[in-house]
Amino acid sequence: MAAPSPLLSLPLHDRVAIVTGSSRGIGKAIAIHLASLGAKLVINYTSNKEQADLVANDINSSCVDNTPRAIVAQADVSDPAQVKFLFDEAERVFGSQLHILVNCAGVLDPKYPSIPNTSLQDFDHIFSVNTRGAFLCCKEAANRLKHGGGGRIIVLSSSMVGGLMPGFGAYAASKAAVETIIRILAKELKGTRITANCVAPGPVATEMYFAGKTEEQIKKNIESSPLGRLGETKDIAEVVGFMATDASEWINGQVIRANGGYV
Repeated sequence: MAAPSPLLSLPLHDRVAIVTGSSRGIGKAIAIHLASLGAKLVINYTSNKEQADLVANDINSSCVDNTPRAIVAQADVSDPAQVKFLFDEAERVFGSQLHILVNCAGVLDPKYPSIPNTSLQDFDHIFSVNTRGAFLCCKEAANRLKHGGGGRIIVLSSSMVGGLMPGFGAYAASKAAVETIIRILAKELKGTRITANCVAPGPVATEMYFAGKTEEQIKKNIESSPLGRLGETKDIAEVVGFMATDASEWINGQVIRANGGYV
């Protein structure tokens, strides 16, 4: 008798997950971690297909049965037609209903302008991706994720909603709106057993974090952390991984600040 596949014992075995903004940074780490827990992944990107392909190849190279467990799909999360395509493509390729949405796509203005100096164009762009994008992804997921258990909507917010630092006005406001959406959505999903939560990272060592920051600013962030370091992408990925599993079902409508005590 053949030995059972080791994948069968994994907590997310054969559950399909979309991770938006997963070609790099925190999203990439989340996608790879969810795959290690047994999930099938849709690696979403907006413009950099090469990076997305590398993530998918990394996941697929470790498949024990040579069946691809990750695909790439281009979609701008601020466009409802493209968000719908993302979900359609996941169902078409994997032939099953989705269980998990992790909305990680986001932008930050590396000029860190004060509110009086924030251009309307930059404000609109931040809200288009961070808030409108999260709303559209949550809306689609609420209508299409599997009911009856295992359905998870996880949206990345930011601990800056609590930090309220100068230079982050539009960004923090865009994420505060997302946290409100999630808290209400969790109640509206009553009866589906789909949970909706935010994970709110603090400073994490990614390309987006380092963009536009001086050495002094980075040093100040490290010194303000009780653990004396910046976050790493795996710190966030492992929290999201737990939130995606059945073990997290009693956590619903919450904002989990994963920041090492920064806020």
